[in-house]
Amino acid sequence: MPDDVAVSPARPARPRRPERGLWRLLGPAFVAAVAYVDPGNVAANLTAGARYGYLLVWVLVAANVMAVLVQYLSAKLGIVTGRSLPEVLGERMSRRTRLAYWGQAEVVAAATDLAEVIGGAIALNLLFGVPLVVGGIITGVISMLVLSIQQRRGQRAFEAVITSMLAILTVGFCAGLFFAPPSLEGVLGGLVPRFEGADSVLLAASMLGATVMPHAIYLHSSLARDRHRATRPALPGSAAYSGEQAETRRLLRGTRLDVVLALIVAGSVNIAMLLLAAANLPGRAGTDSIEGAHAAIVDVLGPVVGVLFAVGLLASGLASTSVGAYAGAEIMQGLLKVRISLLWRRAVTLIPAVVLLATGISPTWLLVMSQVVLSFGIPFAMIPLVRLTRDRALMGEQRNGTVTQVAGWAVATVIVALNLVLLWLTFAG
Repeated sequence: MPDDVAVSPARPARPRRPERGLWRLLGPAFVAAVAYVDPGNVAANLTAGARYGYLLVWVLVAANVMAVLVQYLSAKLGIVTGRSLPEVLGERMSRRTRLAYWGQAEVVAAATDLAEVIGGAIALNLLFGVPLVVGGIITGVISMLVLSIQQRRGQRAFEAVITSMLAILTVGFCAGLFFAPPSLEGVLGGLVPRFEGADSVLLAASMLGATVMPHAIYLHSSLARDRHRATRPALPGSAAYSGEQAETRRLLRGTRLDVVLALIVAGSVNIAMLLLAAANLPGRAGTDSIEGAHAAIVDVLGPVVGVLFAVGLLASGLASTSVGAYAGAEIMQGLLKVRISLLWRRAVTLIPAVVLLATGISPTWLLVMSQVVLSFGIPFAMIPLVRLTRDRALMGEQRNGTVTQVAGWAVATVIVALNLVLLWLTFAG
């Protein structure tokens, strides 16, 4: 071999292709995480902080830990099977069962949409004095524009818009803590699990319903499938199966990172709202409503923090109502095999929220009760998810291990038990 060839300098190592990096897999969980910081969270967390101080901090911490597991299992189902949770359920149910299951899922979706549209309407009223009914309509119209991005530009563009809104609401809801830091002693005391009467249980269920969101469980499997699986997975024993399993493991590693980062953000925002209320709003009149809490925030922390808070609320309403409409469409498609335009669905589901706004019922009360409805929908999404992700025939070598399965059943048990206690305390009293 010629000397000039033998001693030629080695080429520098080719850098790893960016698209192979795990950071390129981030996105779906951040869209799902918007559901965890919707206006229902604002109402539940501000009410809890203003009424009970730091008492229920532990509920948010526990709920966020549960949410990490739940959202990962949902995304794993979509990646491993190439199908969403509603699709898998629809394939295994009779027609009558599918219709009944779809009915409860739609009730949950309606409760979700109610919270999100009302939140956007309240934000527009706080910022610009727009009447609530008009604000609800404006929120719906803007969410239609956001959904049109998904239809015209694809999922990555939609993810970018929703993640930008998540960043805005994070700043808006957390800014007040820099002006009035919470008590460290109070925060640590709030990590001890306890209640103070039936009303605190009601609020805890509301906070749980606002944190572990049923429609986010259904949707995340669809988001992960659409982002990472262009085709159905190869069958075991086929030539492509071995290589595909290696790719699946890489996708699951990226998904774990995606879920943890997204829910750290969402959990921090939720806790920040409760701490803001606990540190600044106890004993102040009117803090049982978002409008009253906003007025108190302006009075205590100044108009700049008040504006940031209202902007965060608006971003929360716009982002979460878009994600909620997307989830509802995926639920219908998976269970009933019926696909309608996202924009048409958005227009139809906007009507109940606008009608309720026109009745004059307290918007904050509607928000809190919508989160209680959501908490009752969680078992219908959670229990099938835990069962399916343990199914060897469905999940293959990626089925849940013993520890994961035990944790999944523990989460489902806690949620169902809390709802039963809530029913007993509410109606017995």
